[in-house]
Amino acid sequence: MAIRADAAPAVARPRDTDPEMGAAASRQDPARARQRRLPDPKPLTEHGPAHVIAMCNQKGGVGKTTSTINLGAALTEFGRKVLLIDLDPQGALSVGLGIPAQNMDRTIYNALMERQTTLRDVRVHTDIPGLDLVPSNIDLSAAEVQLVSEVAREQTLMRVLADVRDEYDYILIDCQPSLGLLTVNALTAAQGVMIPLECEFFSLRGVALLVDTIDKVKERLNPQLEISGILATMYDARTVHCKEVFSRVVEAFGDTVFQTVIQRTVRFPETTVAGQPITTWAPTSSGAAAYRDLAKEVIAL
Repeated sequence: MAIRADAAPAVARPRDTDPEMGAAASRQDPARARQRRLPDPKPLTEHGPAHVIAMCNQKGGVGKTTSTINLGAALTEFGRKVLLIDLDPQGALSVGLGIPAQNMDRTIYNALMERQTTLRDVRVHTDIPGLDLVPSNIDLSAAEVQLVSEVAREQTLMRVLADVRDEYDYILIDCQPSLGLLTVNALTAAQGVMIPLECEFFSLRGVALLVDTIDKVKERLNPQLEISGILATMYDARTVHCKEVFSRVVEAFGDTVFQTVIQRTVRFPETTVAGQPITTWAPTSSGAAAYRDLAKEVIAL
């Protein structure tokens, strides 16, 4: 977890004047060695146009949805207006915010497939001021098949987002765990890609395939697309394997890896049941502080 500028570190850090202690700390926890103090973002005087970020990883269970919810909520604490797009037919993002999307007549599916339906028609306000959601349910699974016959099918989501971009500062898209047509739509509509990456070997293997897909979309569909950063999730400094994987990621991607790491905590499963982000469910927890630090990094990009 990155050290906040307004809080003292929970564990004493070695002094910069003692290089041997610093080297030992680096060997013990490579994530802690990269941490620097993060300044608070400047307040905004006006909103929009939104910076669109796709939360993407074809491997499931790496923290995409958790990071989308909590990053969005943390951004609102710094005065940003945020729209979350649930682009996964499983609807986990909607469930995580307590929205009963399975019972809704209109979702992101309708906005994508019906020209008379806009995002304004399907978005809902959450309990978090400044945070809105476009929900999803199982209906979206049909969109991947139906979009195949559409003209400029990869740009459907981009056209839909154009109507609301001026109302928000950030639009975060929670992608499904695949590299199918819906994910390509998200990458085509986005300016940035955030890759949540579990600190585990098999997760690391899949990043190369994802980066290759991002490069193809950038070359053929969206020249503005860039990797905003790689976010280490489910980090546990107690295990050698976790630290080795993190070190490999930093070695391969350098400063593209966010200095904020999301550590394992029982608080995240609790927030899903509660239908709230961790910033409101457990606002003083280490997980909440980590996502606030991530928000600072995202705003500073």
